[in-house]
Amino acid sequence: MENRLAKSTEERTFQYQDSLPSLPVPSLEESLKKYLESVKPFANKEEYKKTEEIVQKFQNGIGEKLHQKLLERAKGKRNWLEEWWLNVAYLDVRVPSQLNVNFGGPAAHFEHYWPPKEGTQLERGSISLWHNMNYWQLLRKEKVPVNKVGNTPLDMNQFRMLFSTCKIPGINRDSIRNYFRTESEGCSPSHIAVLCRGRVFVFDVLHEGCLITPPEILRQLTYIHKKCHSQPEGPGIAALTSEERTRWAKAREYLISLDPVNLTILEKIQSSLLVYSIEDVSPHVTPEDYSQVIAMILTGDPAVRWGDKSYNLISFSNGVFGCNCDHAPYDAMVMVDISYYVDEKVLENEGRWKGSEKARAIPLPEELVFTVDEKVLNDISQAKAQFLKQSSDLQVVSRSFTRFGKKLTKKKMLHPDTFIQLALQLAYYRLHGRPGCCYETAMTRYFYHGRTETVRSCTVEAVRWCQSMQDPSAHRLERQEKMLQAFAKHDKMMKDCSTGKGFDRHLLGLLLIAKEEGLPAPELFTDPLFSRSGGGGNFVLSTSLIGYLRVQGVVVPMVHNGYGFFYNIRDNSFVVACSAWKSCPETDAEKLVQQVFHAFSDMMQLMTSACL
Repeated sequence: MENRLAKSTEERTFQYQDSLPSLPVPSLEESLKKYLESVKPFANKEEYKKTEEIVQKFQNGIGEKLHQKLLERAKGKRNWLEEWWLNVAYLDVRVPSQLNVNFGGPAAHFEHYWPPKEGTQLERGSISLWHNMNYWQLLRKEKVPVNKVGNTPLDMNQFRMLFSTCKIPGINRDSIRNYFRTESEGCSPSHIAVLCRGRVFVFDVLHEGCLITPPEILRQLTYIHKKCHSQPEGPGIAALTSEERTRWAKAREYLISLDPVNLTILEKIQSSLLVYSIEDVSPHVTPEDYSQVIAMILTGDPAVRWGDKSYNLISFSNGVFGCNCDHAPYDAMVMVDISYYVDEKVLENEGRWKGSEKARAIPLPEELVFTVDEKVLNDISQAKAQFLKQSSDLQVVSRSFTRFGKKLTKKKMLHPDTFIQLALQLAYYRLHGRPGCCYETAMTRYFYHGRTETVRSCTVEAVRWCQSMQDPSAHRLERQEKMLQAFAKHDKMMKDCSTGKGFDRHLLGLLLIAKEEGLPAPELFTDPLFSRSGGGGNFVLSTSLIGYLRVQGVVVPMVHNGYGFFYNIRDNSFVVACSAWKSCPETDAEKLVQQVFHAFSDMMQLMTSACL
């Protein structure tokens, strides 16, 4: 009885899901007021006046009608946005998602017990996989701690999408298939897929009801590695997942029509816990420079990544690891959670396996061999060529700023996230001579199935401060004052967005209601200032804080003349990762990162004599 009582008081991963509040619909007046404020940095007086009139007309006319319909929709759904967001942001998108939508980053093990070292790939891989499988078991048993802010639980639904989840391409719209179940819900797949030199293998991670050990996993990986390196390469079907979505959907249909066994193989890959990618290259990486490893994680061999899988665990020849994840089913914080867990375990065990070296006689991995013909092979080479062309255009720069970090900014009473966002605004302003419309991710996980909202970091206050920093006649005190105003504005916006009072998702909802009603897009959305200020996914700066742990990553820019800018905040350093397209003559990730580092120093210098 006592035992049962102890169990019932223990928090379970998904126990608060039913009690989370519904996602609210903000007030129309407030959203439009915030929107008008956000376009100001990008308009002259005449343009602003015209947009003001458009907004007024919208508010008093069609906007109010659409808002009422949105309120009606919200009455019947705990999250009025969920399905729409999934479709518009991910499933309807037709560009190749492996490079344009997926996110990726390196595991931090190389900073401590696992520095790059040839000949360690398989042994380290077996340990890393084992820790990943332990996390999977914790999730199955609902023992992964509930994420909270203070005592407030956050939505944990996205954690269900980490394992055994795959996006399936469709002609017009993709779909997500999730095979994961908690122990109380029933059986869940327990095999992983291993991709090596264009070939596919699967093996079960459970044997006689128990997790197989690192020595047993090592035997499986060694078998696969030897086989692939002593025989010809496979066709590399995985490369098809890097194609444009409709093209991949048609290629997949054709593949299934060739032989029903192909569908069975596809389903085995889709339902696998994760895809383990064995790469033959050795990226350079140091704790000061992550550029090459991040670039390889985003642009590596498409024949050993299943671009649609929610989790590709990538192992490089020099024992460095990373992940490449489909963004549709979840946001980066899920990957941050498991990456940190695995890294802590590697640290705790000094990078070694400390258990028994005995390996039981478990069944060898099974190779999954697709039936292919000339057409499939042509599709694969076309996919590879397309991927190579786009990926060779990507520039990635990721460095550590080590002069100070979170400790010093907090000591100065400055929020470290806002500190980086404002440094980025100043850097962009200095480099391009104009304000840069900026998307920063805010999480809305206080609400049922909440995901994200947009914080538009380029505010009137931020621009005024940037201008003062470039004005030789501006006094230090004036600059300080303007910087603190910009800080206060950003902090308030972040709070509003996280608590359901952002405006970008609200405007999207109104536009989608109009579409569903068969109405033309209201003028608000066709006004040039809408897209110039970033609306409709046109932000030149696409940014996100990855957190305060040893986890880093990046995505590609949202627009061709933009930047992807992700960062990780540590006690005494900031790690930033910036991406840009080489074919855009305007942008340069290297220069932007240098400017950001200058801005960090200038801002701290500004605060050293501040009376805070």
